[in-house]
Amino acid sequence: MLTKQERWILALLVISAFINYVDRANLSVGAASIQTELGLSDYQLGMLLSAFFWTYALLQLFAIAGLLVDRFHVGWVYAAGYFVWSAATSGTGISRGFAALFAMRLLLGLGESVAYPAYSRILATYPEQRRGFANAAIDAGTRVGPAFGTLLGGLLMARYGWRPFFLALGLGSMLWLVGWILCMPRTWKVPAAKDDPNTPGVSDILRQRAAWFTFFGLFCGNYFWYFLVTWLPAYLVKERHFAASKMAVWGALAFLAAAAASVFCGWLSDFWIARGGRPTFVRRAFTGTGLALATIIVPVSFVRNDGVAMVFLLVSCTFIGMWSSNVWAITQTLAGPHAAGKWSAVQNGVGNLAGVTAPWLTGWVVGRTGTFSVAFVVAALVALTGSVIYAFGVGPVKQVSFGALPGR
Repeated sequence: MLTKQERWILALLVISAFINYVDRANLSVGAASIQTELGLSDYQLGMLLSAFFWTYALLQLFAIAGLLVDRFHVGWVYAAGYFVWSAATSGTGISRGFAALFAMRLLLGLGESVAYPAYSRILATYPEQRRGFANAAIDAGTRVGPAFGTLLGGLLMARYGWRPFFLALGLGSMLWLVGWILCMPRTWKVPAAKDDPNTPGVSDILRQRAAWFTFFGLFCGNYFWYFLVTWLPAYLVKERHFAASKMAVWGALAFLAAAAASVFCGWLSDFWIARGGRPTFVRRAFTGTGLALATIIVPVSFVRNDGVAMVFLLVSCTFIGMWSSNVWAITQTLAGPHAAGKWSAVQNGVGNLAGVTAPWLTGWVVGRTGTFSVAFVVAALVALTGSVIYAFGVGPVKQVSFGALPGR
């Protein structure tokens, strides 16, 4: 069981993860209105939709975000990042042109870049048998965020306009900071990296075979997820001919299925380990099996009956939740508390390159073939590759030995 303080911290992290994903997805919800009002070209709109990943992925790939959360008090670093991304959201509401909007999206990515490194830095201090549920709860927040943003965001923007929505969301989100500052410990269990001369650096992490497999495993799982987030609505409308309201309902249900499965599988994995299950077997079983069974999404594009196709979709999303429930628990155990921030930053940077690859490649495939069928098969093959990586590539789920660290 989590302690009282751990429960409060976890609840605040889940809420922030939910807001994180609402903020990063809300531009796509208001894209049509923004494009019309500001007279943006399709190319400019595409630039805006991708701008977030420029700073978000690069600051993690170059381990800047990880160095910050490992070197300084992780609570204050996360608070600063949260403030920056909330300010960027509200700033979007008062932007008057392409340049200002582009700057706000870059700023949003900058602020959110510290999120996952901070999550791992914090949760790496939790006992092994409590990490599965904690990570899964945060993951569930990231799955519910797009569902909430798509449904409620669309309704509110239609009634009040996109500018008031962005302003209210950004400014209202600042209230979270009050709870965080009041509840976060003034010191964490693990001292900052600057206080330990033997803390591994990024180069030490990159020498670890397991690190590269966790990087590419996350890329494979994220490819599948970003394929759904970016193209599922278009598929349901264009190929299934769903009305907008029907599309929104089924899209939201798919995201919610992933969230529910993640929480349940996170709890189940912790229960299993607490009852004597080996972390290596348990964590790899959930990640590898989840990605393998998520390939059941392939029939969605071939089955003619809408009801049957949606059942396959929901089942597939359930299994992607099974994968995501344990993926970060593996990283936190392998890295250990002192390296968790940097390792997670680089891993999330590589993993989020899928946010660029999946939408682009899917669009290219659909454009060349005129159908989504091949795109569904590609997503399934990438997921299957990820399953093999987790099952046979990652190796033992225990803290790696960085060996002698000369010069430290």
